[in-house]
Amino acid sequence: MKKTVLIFSFLILFFGGFAVFENAKYNDGKLHVIFCNVGQGNGVFIRTPGRKNFLIDAGPDDKIIKCLERHMPFWDKTISAAFLTHPHLDHFAGLNFVIKRYSLLSFVTEDLSNKSVSFQALMDNIRSRNLKIIYVFSGDSFKLKDGTSLLILGPSYEYLDKTSPGRNIQESGEFGSLIVLLRFGSFSVLFTGDSQTEGLVQALGTEAGETDVLEVPHHGSKTGLNDKILSSLEPKLAVISAGKKNRYGHPSPFTLSLLKNFHIKTLRTDLSGDIEVVSDGESFGIKPN
Repeated sequence: MKKTVLIFSFLILFFGGFAVFENAKYNDGKLHVIFCNVGQGNGVFIRTPGRKNFLIDAGPDDKIIKCLERHMPFWDKTISAAFLTHPHLDHFAGLNFVIKRYSLLSFVTEDLSNKSVSFQALMDNIRSRNLKIIYVFSGDSFKLKDGTSLLILGPSYEYLDKTSPGRNIQESGEFGSLIVLLRFGSFSVLFTGDSQTEGLVQALGTEAGETDVLEVPHHGSKTGLNDKILSSLEPKLAVISAGKKNRYGHPSPFTLSLLKNFHIKTLRTDLSGDIEVVSDGESFGIKPN
């Protein structure tokens, strides 16, 4: 009898301690931004100080699920919104796995489609589950009670009309990609999707100013950054999402050299795996894996 009581008491203490540890780990009142290692693609998980979960892109396959399992509380299965920067497979395909595993409340994207079978299948999947679909343009914003905000800097109606008048991403190589500025206190992160220099310069205007963390456009492609953009943003940290030995040669030596010349600390998912940035609204740090 005593042995049973001791075992039971031990289990209570063990699981009680585990619960306290897990709660402190995931509910620390800080903003967590995880650039997931999804291979050659892009997927970002955001957990706000108010315990809301967001995705920006979801990578090309189910690797995004492994990232969520590593960084999202096991008891929390709700994602407030998934933002899709643009309809390319390496950014949207993982959403099919997310929808199966988690309760996704809304799908946020630009008014740009893709005639591919895979993208149409994703949209059919989203509609069949009656998920809320929100189309956004520059100037739209999402503000949370915990002080976190997501501001849409681009693309504008005009830019989409110019690059994709039929609202199809296959019309032009210079398509509009969703550009999102995440703010918490004085801390900010700029998500750029597969933006190219022209679209990014137009979207930034005077709204973004300096940013703490920059997601380097288009996996570090040479068409995504220039001196003017880096001079305007002055990021303290640049993050590149790319796959190991990918066939595109991302990131470009030009982009890496440009970042080095500006003395910007640069991290890559192909070299570091998941990259977690944590902020209290003033300073930020990089959490080791």
